[in-house]
Amino acid sequence: MKKVECIIKPFKLDEVREALTMLGVQGMTITEVKGFGRQKGHSELYRGSEYSVDFLPKVKVEVVVPDEMARGVIEIVLSSAGTGRIGDGKIFVLPVEDAIRIRTGEHGESAL
Repeated sequence: MKKVECIIKPFKLDEVREALTMLGVQGMTITEVKGFGRQKGHSELYRGSEYSVDFLPKVKVEVVVPDEMARGVIEIVLSSAGTGRIGDGKIFVLPVEDAIRIRTGEHGESAL
């Protein structure tokens, strides 16, 4: 199993969620996060004063899928979350040793 974590722009969330659902992903965790990468934030003008926004709002999408499904998840996120502009986000892929459904005690892929 693999855990795919995606940090994306907030306005791309619905598109990513719909595409992952169509792929067959049955569950995901969404978290509103803030951060910065190479862009290092930006400056904004508010009521005539300029101020620096160091941490930009992003959305973190987490899914755990069977190994053979991970490549499809990555391709879907790349195509549906990308705008071609700086700040599109990142994808991280991590191995998952086990998953356990609390209600039934099922282990492994059957717990997904």
